[in-house]
Amino acid sequence: MRAIRTLTDEVLASLSGRLEVLYARVGRPSIPPEMLLRATLLQAFFSIRSERMLMEQINYNLLFRWFVGLSMDADVWHPTGFTHNRDRLLEADVARDFLSALMTLPKVKRLMSSEHFSVDGTLIDAWASMKSFRPKDGSGDPPQPGRNGERDFHGEKRSNETHASTTDPDAQLYRKANGRESRLCYMGHALMENRNGLVVDAELTLATGLAEREATLAMLDRRSTKADASRLPPTRLMMSKPLSGACAPARSHRISPSTAVFPGPASSVKPPSTSARRTIPATA
Repeated sequence: MRAIRTLTDEVLASLSGRLEVLYARVGRPSIPPEMLLRATLLQAFFSIRSERMLMEQINYNLLFRWFVGLSMDADVWHPTGFTHNRDRLLEADVARDFLSALMTLPKVKRLMSSEHFSVDGTLIDAWASMKSFRPKDGSGDPPQPGRNGERDFHGEKRSNETHASTTDPDAQLYRKANGRESRLCYMGHALMENRNGLVVDAELTLATGLAEREATLAMLDRRSTKADASRLPPTRLMMSKPLSGACAPARSHRISPSTAVFPGPASSVKPPSTSARRTIPATA
């Protein structure tokens, strides 16, 4: 933790100018942004499930107080105030800039490989129940009376084109694979370097059929490294012009990237079998 604290202090010192313009000089004192970012790191390191639990642990854990920068007798913030102030940093992309600057430090950069990257994703459940997934035109039977009334939607044909969640309209009905259950969710994507398995970039998107491909191109565009193009998702979308920019660093090292695609038109991405796949060089 001492080594991590030293690195974070070095990055926060370089971002002090940008952090200062986010706060006014008058009014009620707010939570210092440096403490917000350090507390967010603790939440990720120790897998703390909620902000309320994070505040409880900072209150009695001296290690957490030292890492965040609170004295032993300082009051801990209210979970609601902490969340609102942290969202301000997230909306201003300060957290992303903080992690980007952290990975450019010499002590951190030597731990990462620039030769081989992989992209992986997962489904993130939305904070909405299947009962809230109702027709957009207002039709359908309403739930039964009560705080959490039941609703029978079995046998009803539902899709993202005709239905939407009343609790979280951005949540999409999606399933991970054939034969798996459909649920309201988002998609999270992580770009990892393969030497030490470190996550160097992350993206949260809507759960759509092309989200993984689009997020891959967006993260590769942000990282000026040699990409493992041979492991990109197999679809003709990867043969579009943005892939040329992602593969340019690889070609500069005399590496000829190849992308697995399905034969046939761009709209048909479901091959009859695995043997129908073929690998062709990515065009410039």
